[in-house]
Amino acid sequence: MVFTAVLAGCGGMSKGWLSAVSEHPLLKDRVRIVGLVDLDRATAEARAAEFGLSEAAIGTDLDAVLAATKPDLLFDVVIPAARAKVVETGLRHGCHVLSEKPMAASIEEGRAMIAQAQAAGRIHAVVQNRRFIAGVRRIRRLIESGLLGELTSLNCDFFIGAHFGGFREEMDNVLLLDMAIHTLDAARFMAGKAPKAVYCLETNPRGSWYRHGAAANAIFEFADDVVFNYRGSWAAEGANTSWESAWRIIGSKGTLIWDGADTFEARIVDGDTGFLRNLKPVDIPAPVNEDETHGHASVLADFLGAIGAGRAPETVGTDNIKSLAMVFGAIESARTGQRVTISA
Repeated sequence: MVFTAVLAGCGGMSKGWLSAVSEHPLLKDRVRIVGLVDLDRATAEARAAEFGLSEAAIGTDLDAVLAATKPDLLFDVVIPAARAKVVETGLRHGCHVLSEKPMAASIEEGRAMIAQAQAAGRIHAVVQNRRFIAGVRRIRRLIESGLLGELTSLNCDFFIGAHFGGFREEMDNVLLLDMAIHTLDAARFMAGKAPKAVYCLETNPRGSWYRHGAAANAIFEFADDVVFNYRGSWAAEGANTSWESAWRIIGSKGTLIWDGADTFEARIVDGDTGFLRNLKPVDIPAPVNEDETHGHASVLADFLGAIGAGRAPETVGTDNIKSLAMVFGAIESARTGQRVTISA
């Protein structure tokens, strides 16, 4: 089946979406872009020219373009503040909607999107591409295998001096809302545990080129007494981590260390004597399905497959709101200085 789609928001992020749809083997010839919408018509026209979309409808009014093209899908790549209206419009026109992260600008908006999708009988899902990489899928398999014993904690460091320019540098809570959502979602996925509560300290370090909230330290309580410790900054020059963070995952029998790229180190206890127990290395299992390790393309492929099969995609709104709740719980904790219960 070939799906027709309109893409709303033709800024820098849209290039990755259009490249995946037009070039990746998982998606090639499965989606036909029939419309591009942006508040700046020239931006939409330039993106259409770049990708050879001469027959696509171009416009600044999403309602009008959707009415004219009647697509199966809406790809929502607008800034977070505009997301709620874009999703509502797409669902009202009968589209399945796939949104950039974060899902919404508030938990209330997220809940409204879920209700709108259910009322429309359509799927609304969110691009959480960083759970669709080989490292994250491999760690999930290792934890599920029980080789590390019972999971006790996940610990990650994210430190990058990222100079985006543009809207991010003016955002409130920029690290938590625009980047940490990826890491928190990955931690929730790897652990397979529901988030219960959080305590967070958010700062904007000296020398930060962001207006607000470029750094955060957060302690999350997951179900079954699992703790997730997050340390991050988008204004940390000098020793960048991977974009996937650097991880230490601890179980009752051993520990996994991952640099966020290609280096894994996992050891478990081998024996029951000695002040420090002997250790032996364990292999990190391969992902169950290689098709689930291609980031953005895998999210899109899962979305299309779910529509065709009549099932929920992995990042459907009813699940992704749990990761969003972690973000807004951390923001509320940072604002109040108190431990905050997480509910979604």
